[in-house]
Amino acid sequence: MAIEGTTDEAELLAAVTELGTALRELVAVSVTTTVGAAELRAAAAQAREAAAGLAVSRRSRDQLPVLDDPVRFRRVYNPVSGVGSAVAPPLVFRREDGGVVAEATLGLQYEGPPSYVHGGVSALLMDQLLGSAALAAGLWGMTARLELDYRRPVPLETALVLRAAVSETVGRRVVVTGSIALAEAPERPLVEARGVFVTPRPAVSAEYFGAITDATGRHSPPGRPSDATEVADGG
Repeated sequence: MAIEGTTDEAELLAAVTELGTALRELVAVSVTTTVGAAELRAAAAQAREAAAGLAVSRRSRDQLPVLDDPVRFRRVYNPVSGVGSAVAPPLVFRREDGGVVAEATLGLQYEGPPSYVHGGVSALLMDQLLGSAALAAGLWGMTARLELDYRRPVPLETALVLRAAVSETVGRRVVVTGSIALAEAPERPLVEARGVFVTPRPAVSAEYFGAITDATGRHSPPGRPSDATEVADGG
């Protein structure tokens, strides 16, 4: 598949992934570095110069990135799973035991209480995981309710396992439950979550997403608008 007539899709995806990786490395080191003020200002100047170079061509909020594929639920800048996102871990979800599972080790850029993950980050990860579990079950919808029970703080720089599975479906409504636990103790949840996802009616979907275009600017509202992430086969 050619993109803008010159760049191959695989080449562009590789470049987006490379930039995303570099940005994540920069974000991670920026919150752990102990260099002095002069070094920090020099780095800030370099970052602004790079940002200015990238800003010469930008998409609008209603325009999908050229690499996104709503049908396959590929979102390259998703803040949890997007390979091009500077804030994503990023997580890869796979099918396992009737649901989905992912592993993560979160660095200090996700810190809330000293040495522990910010509670809002846990909510972000679980919202994405629960939605992807619905997708893996052949269902989809937008988050209508998200409830979390924080049993114990989630430690940073520690291997974690995240799990989710559909527990109930009624019409357009899907209920999904999940958890975050230490990889070494997966049966002892640190965080438990329950999400309700609702498939919007066609008229509501048109109201929310009717202005969306593809990367060329062509009117292209997604048929299944969702921020859920594609799920890989287990293995």
